[in-house]
Amino acid sequence: MTNDGGDGLAVLDDPVGESLRGRHAGLGRRHGRAATYRPEVATFSAVPADADAADWADLARLLGREAFADMFSCAAVPPPDWEPVFVLEGRQMLRSGGEASGTADAGVVELGAADVPEMLDLVARTRPGPFRPRTRELGTYLGIRDGGRLVAMAGERLRPPGWTEISAVCTDPEVRGRGHAARLVGALADRVLARGERPFLHVAEKNAAAIALYERLGFTSRKHVTFRGFRTP
Repeated sequence: MTNDGGDGLAVLDDPVGESLRGRHAGLGRRHGRAATYRPEVATFSAVPADADAADWADLARLLGREAFADMFSCAAVPPPDWEPVFVLEGRQMLRSGGEASGTADAGVVELGAADVPEMLDLVARTRPGPFRPRTRELGTYLGIRDGGRLVAMAGERLRPPGWTEISAVCTDPEVRGRGHAARLVGALADRVLARGERPFLHVAEKNAAAIALYERLGFTSRKHVTFRGFRTP
């Protein structure tokens, strides 16, 4: 599966590494060609696609002994003494439209540092993917409240040059089916497009409902990806 449809797509083949070399450099750590986010921000690490033994040794030095290495969609294969932790098949999707809708949504609010406890609680209930106490520093996070309680959320995560990933899309099970996810993803996509960038996202291949939602919102599949995690020696 591939749908390139434009220039500037190569950075999406290494979105973690491109983000850590660029706009998220201050939120990560680097040793040689290996890089990782600070543990309170995100779980992801990166090495080049042509990584050699020295690169893997540098990453192990950054992470520590018997530490979790979330390699996201990195194509490089670690040495045999790195223990596999998980494998998840997914896909990368791009927003095909090039203009923001310009439609304001009064029910969507921007989330800040004071909202982190509620954000973490919502993530614990819905499990949209890795989310840490400082994850919100990666970009803008938006939410929807019901009776003052945070019931839905989505935000910006990886930010390779010219692109912003939409992630952490989650809705409390008690209020699903009301269009909250669509409103939040649409609002975030509008913000990304308004500043001259393009939205993209990743989704588990088994999550057919989410894929269908994103397709209705104008996202198209670019390629299949495989997410992998390991434990360092």
